[in-house]
Amino acid sequence: MGALGGLLPDADVLIRSPSDPLLTLEYHRHFTHALAFVPVGGALTAALGRLISRGKHQARDLFLPATLGWATHGLLDTCTSYGTYLLWPFSSARLAWHNISIVDPLLTLPLLLGVMLAAIRRNRRLGQVALGWAVAVLLFGVVQRERAEQVYREFIASRGHDPAIVEVKPSLGNNILFRGFYAHDGSYWADAVRVPWWGEARVYQGAQAPTLDWERVTEGLDPLHVRDLERFAYFSNGYLIHDPIELGMIADFRYAILPNSVAPMWGVDLGGAKPGEHLQFRRYTKTTPPVRAAFMDQLLGRP
Repeated sequence: MGALGGLLPDADVLIRSPSDPLLTLEYHRHFTHALAFVPVGGALTAALGRLISRGKHQARDLFLPATLGWATHGLLDTCTSYGTYLLWPFSSARLAWHNISIVDPLLTLPLLLGVMLAAIRRNRRLGQVALGWAVAVLLFGVVQRERAEQVYREFIASRGHDPAIVEVKPSLGNNILFRGFYAHDGSYWADAVRVPWWGEARVYQGAQAPTLDWERVTEGLDPLHVRDLERFAYFSNGYLIHDPIELGMIADFRYAILPNSVAPMWGVDLGGAKPGEHLQFRRYTKTTPPVRAAFMDQLLGRP
C-alpha cells in the first residue's frame, strides 16, 4: 500500500488533451502532488486497496501506509528541478529545491537494493538502512547545491555581473556537475559548475542567448497562441528564448544535456502554429557523441 500510494500521484499524466498539448504540462506535478491533497490521495489508495483485496482488508487499516506513501511523492519531486505545486491550493508557485537530479543512480540503486533485500529476507533493519542512505544523499545534495551556488556567484562577480536571481541545478545523474544560469543585460547566461566531493571546484564557461522580446513575438499573434505562450512561460519560469537550432521554436532555456550550452530540450512550435489551434509542444533532446564526450569531460574535471 505504501508503494501504491507512492506511485499514484503520477496518475496526473493521464490529464491530457489531443487538441491541447500544454494541458499535461500544466497538470503534471499539480494538485495530486500537493501536501493538502495527501489525505485525499491516501483515502483513495486505501479504497483501491480494499477493492483489490476483495474486502479482505478494511480501508481504515490501509489508510496510514497509503497516506505515508502518497506524502513522500510530492516532497521527493520537489527535491528535483522540474517544479512541483507542493503548496497548492494556497500557492500556485512551482517549487524546486534543486538538490538532486531527476535521475540519480547514487540514490536510486542502493535504495532499490536495500528495499529488495529487506523484502526477500524479511529484515526491517535493511529497509531502515536503505531509507537512511536515501535521506543522507538528499541532504548531501543540499550541501552540494549550496557549494555550487557560492562558487558560481563568485564567478559571476568576476565577470562584473550582478543578477537579481542566480540558479544552479544538478545535471543528469550526479550531484557533482551543475548547470548555473542567470539573466543579465538582455541575455541569459549558462555555465557548468563542478563541485567535486573533494578537491577544488571549477567553472566551465558557457554560452548565452538573448532573452525573448515578448512584445515583438506576440505582436499581431493569434490570441490563443499568446495564451499558450503565457502558459509555457509560467512552466519555464519565464526563461524563454528562440531556439538557436530548432527554428521557429520558443524554448525553455533552463535545461540542456551539456550544462554550459544553449541547446534546449523542449519548446513550443510557434513557426508551425495554425490559427485557432493550440501550439504544439515538442521534446528534442540532443545526445550526440560529441555532446556526451564533452559532458564526461566536465563531469570528470578534465580541461
